Amino acid sequence: MTSTDEYEGIVVGAGQAGVPLSVCLATEGGLRTALIERAHVGGTCINEGCTPTKTMVASARVAYMARRAAHYGVEAGTIAVNLQRVRQRKREIVESWRQGSRRRIEQTKGLDLVMGEARFTGPNSIEVRLNDGGLRHLSAGMIFINTGNRPAKPSIPGLDRVPALDSSSIMELDTVPEHLLIVGGGYIGLEFGQMFRRFGSAVTVVQRAGQLLSREDADIAEEVAKILREDGVEVLLDSQALRAEPDAYGGVRLAVRTASGERTLFGSHLLVAAGRVPNTDHLDLAAAGVEADERGYIQVNDRLETNVSGIYALGDVKGGPAFTHISYDDFRIIRTNLVRGGHGGPTGITGRFVPYTVFTDPQLGRVGLTEREARERGHNVRVAKMPMSHVARAIEMDETRGFMKAVVDADTDQILGCAILGVEGGEIMAILQMAMRGRVPCKTIQDDIFSHPTLSEALNNLFLAWEEAPT
Repeated sequence: MTSTDEYEGIVVGAGQAGVPLSVCLATEGGLRTALIERAHVGGTCINEGCTPTKTMVASARVAYMARRAAHYGVEAGTIAVNLQRVRQRKREIVESWRQGSRRRIEQTKGLDLVMGEARFTGPNSIEVRLNDGGLRHLSAGMIFINTGNRPAKPSIPGLDRVPALDSSSIMELDTVPEHLLIVGGGYIGLEFGQMFRRFGSAVTVVQRAGQLLSREDADIAEEVAKILREDGVEVLLDSQALRAEPDAYGGVRLAVRTASGERTLFGSHLLVAAGRVPNTDHLDLAAAGVEADERGYIQVNDRLETNVSGIYALGDVKGGPAFTHISYDDFRIIRTNLVRGGHGGPTGITGRFVPYTVFTDPQLGRVGLTEREARERGHNVRVAKMPMSHVARAIEMDETRGFMKAVVDADTDQILGCAILGVEGGEIMAILQMAMRGRVPCKTIQDDIFSHPTLSEALNNLFLAWEEAPT
């Protein structure tokens, strides 16, 4: 008979929820815990997401600012991008974070790191195909799934015949693409599009919808498109990729249906950034009786428990907002409910704030309801909106693109949501998030004192800039 290693808790996936949760279970909870990871400790954020992309975005901004140096009275000379060095810098930072997480795990008493691919064999049992060969069988009364998601492969005829890149492989290029074609006008596609334009590539973005960033209000999406076009990015809206085929020079021909008819795009490289899918296909959820939706995302209740008692799902694998900070908050909910007896932290996912920042330049910081959502929910809406060209600090920095927008309930003066598209938009957004959390009325912010000259002091004037209500 095959022996089974018995634990009190098993965490599948060493992502931004899995790592702190496994450490917490072993230390604060005093539970013998196993953490299973098939690839890299740290999950998407450290290895393929936030850390590497924002590291490369920073390099792209340096190139952009260097080219603008003369405008500030600085003679910078010829600007060239060494993508191999950009890549190496990215690799070094990723490796530092990854090894730091691994050391934390390995130094935790009562926590075992198991490297391999896991699948359920029952509601309390897991089989692991070890990376170095062989199998291990583990069991536990509590199992936590934090396996994340991965780039989707859209059904574009011929896509399997061309060297298509995804959000991970594009960061391993060692030369700047001559012409980068991007399928998808969401957060990932736009960050990479602007980044590689600043590295020196020609860039074309193909977006199926009628606007970029389909979840945002139309005015935000239009301004983002305007900014990208100013940077030299070609943006095609209402455009569908029909088929892909290799050309004679190792590049890609992409047939696209646009509003004005079909056209063929020629690119040296193709990035597919059209959504993501959950990493549940290898888990054999049926063996445990765990329910997932038609796309494979695991269904959970307010406390992150699946339909099977004792099995929980955290992070991107459960669907919903796919952000690192949401995954970490999922960990805190589990910690509160299962380790701290329901005290000292968040207890459920219902009604929590979901702030995020899109790291285009300028940034888009967003939290709360969009204007469209607020009106659909029946709020008596007032909209405060002010261009960054009216912000003293932005003028001094020559960073005046974008605008600030806040959605306010006219009956209560409470801020329902905001979108800050501007320099350090994510940081400014966080101020309004705190006001929303504390139920601070917008009039208080309008009358408060902020230090001068800062970006945040513009919030005084934002709440004087009311748009006329739609008739």
